[in-house]
Amino acid sequence: MDLLNELISAARGEIEINLLIEGAEIANTLSGEVHRSDIAVHRGRVVGFDCCSAQEIMDFSGSILAPAFIDGHVHIESSMVTIPQYARAVVPRGTTSVIIDPHEIVNVMGVDGIMYMFESSESVPLNVFMMLPSCVPATDLETSGAVLDAKTLEKLIGDKRVLGLAELMNYPGVVFRNSSVLEKIKVAKTKLIDGHCPHLGGRDLSAYIAAGIRSDHECTSLPEATEKLRKGMYIMIREGSAAKNLKDLLPLVNPFNSRQFLFVSDDRHPADILYEGHIDFMVRTAIKEGLDPILALQIASLNAAQYFGLKDLGAIAPGFRADMVVLDDLGDPYISKVIKDGKLVALDGQLLSKLETGPIPLCSEMRIGDLDLASFEIIADSLYARVIGIVRDQLITKSLVCPVKAQCGKVIADTNQDIIKMAVIERHIASGNIGLGLVHGFGLKVGSIASSIAHDSHNIAVLGVTSEDMLSAVLAIKRMKGGLVVIRDGKIEASLSLPIGGLLSDMSIHVVAEGVSDCIQGAHDLGCQLKDPFMTLSFLCLPVIPELRLTDKGLVDVTKFDFIPLFIRDVEKV
Repeated sequence: MDLLNELISAARGEIEINLLIEGAEIANTLSGEVHRSDIAVHRGRVVGFDCCSAQEIMDFSGSILAPAFIDGHVHIESSMVTIPQYARAVVPRGTTSVIIDPHEIVNVMGVDGIMYMFESSESVPLNVFMMLPSCVPATDLETSGAVLDAKTLEKLIGDKRVLGLAELMNYPGVVFRNSSVLEKIKVAKTKLIDGHCPHLGGRDLSAYIAAGIRSDHECTSLPEATEKLRKGMYIMIREGSAAKNLKDLLPLVNPFNSRQFLFVSDDRHPADILYEGHIDFMVRTAIKEGLDPILALQIASLNAAQYFGLKDLGAIAPGFRADMVVLDDLGDPYISKVIKDGKLVALDGQLLSKLETGPIPLCSEMRIGDLDLASFEIIADSLYARVIGIVRDQLITKSLVCPVKAQCGKVIADTNQDIIKMAVIERHIASGNIGLGLVHGFGLKVGSIASSIAHDSHNIAVLGVTSEDMLSAVLAIKRMKGGLVVIRDGKIEASLSLPIGGLLSDMSIHVVAEGVSDCIQGAHDLGCQLKDPFMTLSFLCLPVIPELRLTDKGLVDVTKFDFIPLFIRDVEKV
């Protein structure tokens, strides 16, 4: 009997099914109610709510079953672990499906990065779907390790695991009709195109949406999200490690518009996943903030499934995959069990099966030009300079104008004013490019920190009080073939090696979380007060989020999408 006939027969009670779940109540994301019902499962799918005979019976009396969660937009690379290790962390949290945008590793490794992510996702209890990276490189304002043009995308778009085109960060390229950007949009054809357009509004937003872009995960305020919602966008509510927008955007959600919202993690560090949570954390937080539990569960599952066209996910109903979470309390939903394709895969926060590590690509080299102390020197061309202003718990930055402190004609850190030096060193082709700038609000009093995670091209980003420590930090990153490092007086205080593309470790997520924690504590010991200094540092290089960024090519004014000089000769004209 073929699968189709078998499922129909199972649903009609003509054959013995694989599994009957008894005693539980169903949080029904389709009908919007909680009701008592058994659940019949066969060949990994729900076939009904009763049966004549079952090979196995599970009694979940007193529990509530809900559809397993879907992360609608995530860069798994931000967890710094491989997909099997990532699955080990998020599946027990109730996430059984993710829509990934692997543009981090693709910016480093090109198509090989896409193939690696596909191969790594085989044989794990996690549905891994992909949106093809649309911006590799993100812009021409930085040096990337690869180029993904429209012809290359066209060869990949037909893969059944590919749902569409990932976040179009180059929104000026859309609005002003850059030919290469429009060619990529055309490649998507009938498939989805995700957006990325912080602060975009008015006619430019309308033009962006008219190009076929249907979602955005960069909303940080109610007015911004309201305009995008009114114009038909799906609002991906993000709660990452650096960008936390959940509580700010929840007041916009109501029973009439809730189907236009999705929960996404975007970029979430390993410790936050392990000790705070994943999509489950967003569900609990939303309910505590007053959102109806059923609406929260819909946003965490059904909405993403329907947006991405995943017709057999997001609900507990005949024909749907038997991906479910078991909850003890709908008002404060913690997950006790996870069922994936009709099998119990996680219990009390632990994955039940052993996962293979999967293929490991060749370790990357940090290809950088010659460096010495002079590489980090900034000649003081004026009394005032543009300074990148940190905004706590947000990805956006401020473009500040500050007086500089100089010594012997060279800019030095002014820790009293919380202004330190920053550099971005190109590491893909050894071009020798070094971008130099200044940062306010990081809090560093001594030493230096550096990272080979620097969105989106992932050159080496370094912050420091002295050129000596900045040089030591970059050289340490090179020796590790990528990673995070904290330097004080030329000595390594903490470090984490990330040899897979300079982005990932082949160690367990617990080991990586501990390494990240050590590095964060090391940065705090240098005076930094930010919760996650390395996450913040990684985004200071991203030239698609306002206002001011630094790349290996120089200082970027994102509002103008162009380079600007570091120094200002006439402050009154600014």
